[in-house]
Amino acid sequence: MIGWFARLFGPGIASVEPAGARDSHRLAQLHRASFHRGWGEGEFDQMLSERNTLVHRLRLKGRTIGFSVSRLAADEAELLSIAVDEKYRGRGLSRDLLHTHLGHLAGRGIRTVFLEVEENNQPARRLYQRAGFQPVGRREQYYRDSSGQDLNALVLKRDLS
Repeated sequence: MIGWFARLFGPGIASVEPAGARDSHRLAQLHRASFHRGWGEGEFDQMLSERNTLVHRLRLKGRTIGFSVSRLAADEAELLSIAVDEKYRGRGLSRDLLHTHLGHLAGRGIRTVFLEVEENNQPARRLYQRAGFQPVGRREQYYRDSSGQDLNALVLKRDLS
């Protein structure tokens, strides 16, 4: 009886699954809510149709609450974006999503993963640092915030081999 209540009212267990074409709308919603310049549904349609792109969705209680996207080239990948719905942040879900995504990249023969992160985005930087990413460069004025201010990005790298 207690297990039934926990399933009905408890936090539930999140799962990471491959995203498909039917996910484009929700992934675009999540991206727009998480980033200043959100990607549209068409951009997700394109990525989901490309063989060199790996897209995962994070699901909780039947609802997509996050995603990760990487582009693959030979034995390298670039993590293009990762996001979790604001209501579910701070629960370790982005960590679980990232680790699962990296595991799938390694399973596809990817040896090195790169990404850019806004220099002042401390939560993202902590996530990546804890996942083993190391700074290897800096891009001046790479991002622009909603006020029009240019922001720097750090280039991070992680070896998966």
